Amino acid sequence: MALLTGGRRSSSSEKQSADGRMSIVEHLEDLRRCLIISAIGWFAATIIAFVFWQKILTALIVRAGLEKSGLFFTHPAGAFTTGLTIALVVGLVGSAPIIFWQAWTFVSPGLHQHEKRLALPLIFATSFFFLLGIGFALFSLPLFIRILTGFAPPDFHYLPLADELIGFILLITIAFGLVFELPVVLYTLGMLRIISSRWLYRHRIYWVVGLGLAANFMTPGADPLTPLLVFVPLYIFWEGTALLLKLTGR
Repeated sequence: MALLTGGRRSSSSEKQSADGRMSIVEHLEDLRRCLIISAIGWFAATIIAFVFWQKILTALIVRAGLEKSGLFFTHPAGAFTTGLTIALVVGLVGSAPIIFWQAWTFVSPGLHQHEKRLALPLIFATSFFFLLGIGFALFSLPLFIRILTGFAPPDFHYLPLADELIGFILLITIAFGLVFELPVVLYTLGMLRIISSRWLYRHRIYWVVGLGLAANFMTPGADPLTPLLVFVPLYIFWEGTALLLKLTGR
């Protein structure tokens, strides 16, 4: 129980050196504790997701517009591996708040008191933008599927294999979830005074080009509309974070 409640911290504080710093052993103990709690959260969420993996798969098929053709698998264990893959990734998404919380718990001893007060808002913001990115990817999924399959000539037909399609969907959802963490990363770096709003504005052109390249890399197809759908929210996030840092004197 002490592992989950963090009761060890009270005893470890007695082992700290006179200058209040934690030893390497104590940092490793913290890392071990955070990894164990994160793994337990992921495992529990994976078990729950595995119970409902068929319903999740049905929802993904409908969202991709493939309810008429359905999916195919070429290996006897294909259905099981597909369900396990869905459960693992959905479990990771579901346990993301716990993982983010543990990550913050691990780095918090090295922060100042006023920086530690940002823990709860940042954990909430990290989880929110991660889920927002996943939601955006699922919202854009029909467009991605239509563009990719649209490259096929008339006599070239798409056969949706379960493992390949699910792998593609899960890849883009996780990728969008991570990219949408941009405002959290920028704000955290600003609060730690690693970057500033002045630095962001001074290098705006490089950020615009970089975000544009990232949007093109993340979205398939040759049309300009799809990358624009990704670039616009990323740029809004960038401008909003830079303005927030400026208003807070960073």
